[in-house]
Amino acid sequence: MENEEFQSNQQQPVTPPTATPVETCDDFQQAPVMKVKDWLIIYLIMIIPIVNIVMLFIWAFDKNINPNKSNWAKASLVWTAIGLILYILFLAAFWSSITDLMQSAAGVSVY
Repeated sequence: MENEEFQSNQQQPVTPPTATPVETCDDFQQAPVMKVKDWLIIYLIMIIPIVNIVMLFIWAFDKNINPNKSNWAKASLVWTAIGLILYILFLAAFWSSITDLMQSAAGVSVY
């Protein structure tokens, strides 16, 4: 009896899901590999003051740039922002300690 129920369940027609086109590797465009020469030129540009910051923004947000270079520029901008924030915090702490030291040496009480 169980065998008959099992066979009757298997004979029900199964409707296939709606067919969607399968994406192949050919459908995706891959960015060209950046050569060592390209990276050397990039690092040469990064040596030049002011130009390096401008170029980082151009490379980071231009849609026609190699995605590898764009991601690298975005990461460089993030690290630059983190370094700048840490530098400002360090400078504020240093300035505060120097002014406190100068006031205590002069005998001026702020409190």
